[in-house]
Amino acid sequence: MEGAIGVATHLPSCSKPQIIYSPPARILTVKCHSISLSNISSTGLPERPWKVADARLVLEDGSIWRAKSFGASGTQVGEVVFNTSLTGYQEILTDPSYAGQFVLMTNPHIGNTGVNFDDEESRQCFLAGLVIRSLSISTSNWRCTQTLGDYLAERNIMGIYDVDTRAITRRLRQDGSLIGVLSTDESKTDEELIKTSRTWNIVGMDLISGVSCEAPYEWVDRTNSGWDFNFSGRNEETFLVVAYDFGIKQNILRRLVSYGCKITVVPSTWPASETLKMKPDGVLFSNGPGDPSAVPYAVETVKKIIGKVPVFGICMGHQLLGQALGGKTFKMKFGHHGGNHPVRNLRNGRVEISAQNHNYAVDPNSLPEGAEVTHVNLNDGSCAGLAFSQLKLMSLQYHPEASPGPHDSDPVFGEFMQLMKQEQQKA
Repeated sequence: MEGAIGVATHLPSCSKPQIIYSPPARILTVKCHSISLSNISSTGLPERPWKVADARLVLEDGSIWRAKSFGASGTQVGEVVFNTSLTGYQEILTDPSYAGQFVLMTNPHIGNTGVNFDDEESRQCFLAGLVIRSLSISTSNWRCTQTLGDYLAERNIMGIYDVDTRAITRRLRQDGSLIGVLSTDESKTDEELIKTSRTWNIVGMDLISGVSCEAPYEWVDRTNSGWDFNFSGRNEETFLVVAYDFGIKQNILRRLVSYGCKITVVPSTWPASETLKMKPDGVLFSNGPGDPSAVPYAVETVKKIIGKVPVFGICMGHQLLGQALGGKTFKMKFGHHGGNHPVRNLRNGRVEISAQNHNYAVDPNSLPEGAEVTHVNLNDGSCAGLAFSQLKLMSLQYHPEASPGPHDSDPVFGEFMQLMKQEQQKA
């Protein structure tokens, strides 16, 4: 009987009747809701409960990539580069070397740890925008103080997500770094944005002047003891180091202080004569954004200092040293951006996994006699380090201070200490 809980049935193999129980019938209830007029969009259709594509990334090759926006809104132009780091997106956001660039993260999931003040590498975000595949809908980290979207919005930095970052990365690897326009402005046509991307050029642009400090200052913070990892090679002596700010990362300064340095940071335009009057034990030429050929004033400053005191160049500082020695620099196809680049130290054969961020490199064949290539990038064979013993200089094309890592190259700070110590002993 329909709807019965159980049915009594006589089975031929049994002498007694058995009762077989069937499960209660399931009851489905369908509820209908009326649509509020307030949820009707201008198109006459109900608004979707999820975010829809409201931004475009237009590249100079004519390709158009629809995406969803987060952070700030508007229209921005920049050079698109890809970064292969798995962690450290906040350090990337605050790295001044990314000025004028859209950073595309190849790691698909970004934003899950949020942001915090301690991971800042500079006073602000200098990059033009952030391009990611998937934006985390929640944050889960004990140090988190803010979501990535709120962080970018407060700093007027544009971001997009739900875009095919793998396809864009393949395009950049094949064609090289491309100029792009990021826009949430629907009033601008695709043709207008493509024209903008094809008329803007980052080559030859002085980006250093926009990221450098305006006046000298003292830096005293060292690496927090909870995060320090390398106590070998530390010096009891205190070395006075003048650090040229071409877009310096704060962790470089922390590592120098941890190794026993007293730091004075000076602007990129600080005269060499004023630096030498300070009688430093050494001079650091920092990392920075853009084309080294666009800042001839910095090259002249380096020329006037090398040979007089020990010097150490990192990234942009490495390129400026190369030019100051009479060498040439060139723009790479798509540069090195990420925390997993293998480098061979030619002096001891050791391979280091390094963090890198540069679009230009030194041509080793253009360097004068006496200049030694000390490190080579194992991905493409490019020059990753220089030394010139007679002029008391050393340099790396990558970041030995890398935060959050890797830390394979951190001992190079100890080598700089030894270079300054040897010079003191000669005096």
